Amino acid sequence: MKKFTFLALLSASVTLGATLPLSAETLSGALAKAYSNNQDLNAARAQLRATDESVPQAKAGLRPTISGFGTLSASKSRTTTGDNLGTTNEHTYSSSAGIQINQTIFDGFQTPNNIRSAKAQVRAAQFNLTNTEQNTLLDAATAYMNVIRDRQIADLRRQNLGFLNEQVRAARARFEVGEGTRTDVAQAESQQALATALLNSALSSVASSEASYFETVGDAPGKLAPASAPMRLLPRSVAEAYAMAQRQHPAIIAGLATVDAAAYQVKSAEGALLPQVSLTGEVSDTYAADRTDPNSLPGVNVTTQNEVAATVGAQITIPIYQGGSASSLVRQYKETLGQRRIEVDGYRDEVRAAVATSWAELQAAKANITGYQAQVRSARLALQGVIEERNVGQRTTLDVLDSQADLISAQILLVGSQRDEVVAAYTLLSSVGLLTQSRLKLAATTYNPNDHYIAVEDKWFGLRTPDGR
Repeated sequence: MKKFTFLALLSASVTLGATLPLSAETLSGALAKAYSNNQDLNAARAQLRATDESVPQAKAGLRPTISGFGTLSASKSRTTTGDNLGTTNEHTYSSSAGIQINQTIFDGFQTPNNIRSAKAQVRAAQFNLTNTEQNTLLDAATAYMNVIRDRQIADLRRQNLGFLNEQVRAARARFEVGEGTRTDVAQAESQQALATALLNSALSSVASSEASYFETVGDAPGKLAPASAPMRLLPRSVAEAYAMAQRQHPAIIAGLATVDAAAYQVKSAEGALLPQVSLTGEVSDTYAADRTDPNSLPGVNVTTQNEVAATVGAQITIPIYQGGSASSLVRQYKETLGQRRIEVDGYRDEVRAAVATSWAELQAAKANITGYQAQVRSARLALQGVIEERNVGQRTTLDVLDSQADLISAQILLVGSQRDEVVAAYTLLSSVGLLTQSRLKLAATTYNPNDHYIAVEDKWFGLRTPDGR
């Protein structure tokens, strides 16, 4: 009993803290928190913002490059001639500064294709982010329902232990007055010990579920309100679910975008075999001073020169043979393109399998709920009848314990099926591409990936990110 008292206090520490808030957290509220706070999701958004920068990097291929240069040099020489003709000392100083501009005119269509490939990669990254958002919301819904299920199971285990404590007390009382046997007492105590162990396991499951909830949602689970499956958002038939998934699932659309990116990479690699045309312009200012006799007066025998020059040139480069590297790169990108196309077929099959699985699990959960509800009602009536019969000597304590175990098992199965129905419904929404913030109408600020993309797409210079970092 001391051990049970300690377990009861432990259970209170796990669950009472969740009952402190005046209002219960809803599933919609938990999903909104996960949408805003989940670390993996925020990391995926940062990764997308980094991918956006590939577009201005690709556009730089046909933009001018400007560089400045400057040089400063000094030299000293001493010349000695024979026949006592004397020695000549010479000091030379020079400096120059200028600006050079390079502009690519034609690069074999490499830059335009690189831009198209980068934009396709951005589209793929955006749909991958949508897929990550779906997975995060599904994980949050699963974590929410796991906490509710495990807390309910812990409550059932606690109620069962209380019932068995009463049965042990009653068995001992009957034994003391000669109406029961030692066997009845031992059977009741055995079930009491088992119930204590099962309560320990249930409390451990609650702690684990709450930890997963905190990791996914970003906040500790307080008092959680019961949740129901979003039936109004689900497809009406499995055939409709298949069609919707193939048409709009973000993983499939992202795969198609990667196919486009790979195709443009092939064209860009082929452009390396075409002629290249570029323009170069340079403006420089050079100053030089030469003093041939250091013993002369200042400014005497000093020659100075200042030259300002401007140069403009055009260059055409015609590739003839690059050692086979350019051709190998083209073949490599073609193989990558084939890989991307195969991957899209794999994504379609995976999505179809996910739809079929989630649809079947949802139908099974619905049927199980109906069956387990009937089982709970029957088991409760059976327990009440067995207790009445035991009280008049027609049943034994073991019969009561067996009936109680049947009732607890049915209640736990019902709680698990109710959790499975909600999770299967959200899994089905995810598998058809409908588990999004806008579709669920969550109370969270919508993250629009295009905002950052538009801000950096045509950015020519600047070190700060659009958010000021």
